[in-house]
Amino acid sequence: MKYSWLLLLLGATCLSAQAQRRLPPNYHWQKFDNGLEVVVIENHKVPLATIEIAVKNGAYTEGPEYSGLSHLFEHMFFKANKDYPDQEKFLRRTEELGAIWNGTTNVERVNYFFTFDKDSLDAGLRFMNAAMRYPIYRAEDMTKERPVVDGEFQRAESDPGFQIWYESQKRLWGELFTRKNPIGEHDIINTATPEKMMVIKDKYYHPNNSLLIIAGDVKPDQAFTLAKKIWGDWQHSGFDPMQKYPIPAFRPLEKTEYFIKKSSIANTPYIIFSWQGPSYQEDSAGTVIADVFSAVLRLNASRWQQALVDKGLASWASLQYTTNHFTGPIEAYVIPNPEKIKECYNEAMKQISQFATPGYFTQEQLQTAREVIRRDLIRSREKPSSLPGQLSYQWASTSLEYYTDYEQNLMRVTLDDLAAYARRYIVGKPFVAGLIINEEMAKAAQPETFFKN
Repeated sequence: MKYSWLLLLLGATCLSAQAQRRLPPNYHWQKFDNGLEVVVIENHKVPLATIEIAVKNGAYTEGPEYSGLSHLFEHMFFKANKDYPDQEKFLRRTEELGAIWNGTTNVERVNYFFTFDKDSLDAGLRFMNAAMRYPIYRAEDMTKERPVVDGEFQRAESDPGFQIWYESQKRLWGELFTRKNPIGEHDIINTATPEKMMVIKDKYYHPNNSLLIIAGDVKPDQAFTLAKKIWGDWQHSGFDPMQKYPIPAFRPLEKTEYFIKKSSIANTPYIIFSWQGPSYQEDSAGTVIADVFSAVLRLNASRWQQALVDKGLASWASLQYTTNHFTGPIEAYVIPNPEKIKECYNEAMKQISQFATPGYFTQEQLQTAREVIRRDLIRSREKPSSLPGQLSYQWASTSLEYYTDYEQNLMRVTLDDLAAYARRYIVGKPFVAGLIINEEMAKAAQPETFFKN
C-alpha cells in the first residue's frame, strides 16, 4: 500500500554514526565516544534546567518472567546508589538541589528526570550519574517498593476501562502480551529480587542504549563539556542491546475475537475495538497518518461522533493510535447508552465499515484535525521542562528526525492517505472486540445474543 506523499522520516537510517542529526532550532546534538547521545535544548524562558536520561527499555524487553520489572526498576532508581547509600540521603540531596523529579515507564522507553535551578547543572549531572551508573539494590528497599508498584496496578484495576483494555491486549498480542504491558503481572512484581534488577541493568543500561538531554536556561558548549566530563567515562557495553536481545516480531492477528467481561464495578458499560496498527519500523508514514485519522474521528463534526454521540447511542466515542517502533495498537473506545447497547454496537460496526469510503471525511475536517494537532504541539512546547520527555519518546520509538519533521509531515496528510490507512489497518481486518458490563445490565441487554462473531 503506497501513500500519496513521500516522507523524509526514513532519511535517518542513512546517517553515519557521527553525522549531525536534524533537529529543531536551539536543539544541539553530540554523540560521545562511548555511544551516549546527548541533546542540549537551549530555552531561556525561566532560570531552570532539566536533566533527563532515557533508555530503550520497557515492556517490549520483557518476557513473562520479567513482566512489569522495568517499571519496578524505574522506582528503584530513586532509592540508593554509591554516592547516596540509602533513600533518606538520596531524598535529602534532592531537597538540597531544590529538585522536582520523576520517572516513567512506557512500552519502549524508560526515562528519569530532574528539574532544578540552572546554577545546579554540574551538581545535577553528578547526582543523575550516580543514580544511573551506580545503583544499589537493597533487599529492604525492594521489600518496601514492590507493594508500591503493585498498588499502582491494583488502583488501575478499579477502573473498568483499564480492565477491558487489559483483557483486550491479551488477545491482541497473544503470547507476546507482556511486551506491550508496562504495568506487569502481580506475581512477578511481588517476587522480584535484586538479582533480577541487575539483569535488567546489565542488558540495557549502557551509554550506547541511552539518551541524555539537558534542557532549559543553559549554554550548549558548557552543557556538553560538563556532560562529557561526568558521563564520558561510562563504558560502552561492547554490544548493541537491541541486536543481542532482539524484540520478537508481533504476529499479525489472524482472526476477529469477541469477549464479554462481567464485572461488578462496571456501572457504565465500555466497548473496545482493537487492531494492530502501523509500526515506525515498517511504515513510518502510516504512524503520522494514524494520528490525523484519530484526530478527525474525534471531531464533533465527524460522522463517527454524529452517528454515536449526537444520536444518543453513546455518551463518548473515541479512537486513538499509539506510535511504537514495533506495531502500535489502534483502539476505539465507546461508552454506550446502557439502554441502547445493541443499537450502539451495530452503529459503531456500520461506521467502522465505512472508514475507507470516499466522502466519509471532508477536506474541512481534515484541515481542522491537522490544525488541532498542530496547536496541541505548540502548547506542549511552552513548558521547557516537558521538552526532554517529548524528544526522548520519539528517540526511543521513532527517530530524532521524525520528531523534527513531524509537524511538516502532518500537514501533508491527504484524504486519500486516510482512506488508504483505513483499508490497510482497519476496514475488513481482524480485530478484538470487548465489552465490560455488570450482571444487572447484562440481564437486560443480553449482549451474548449480538456481541459476537
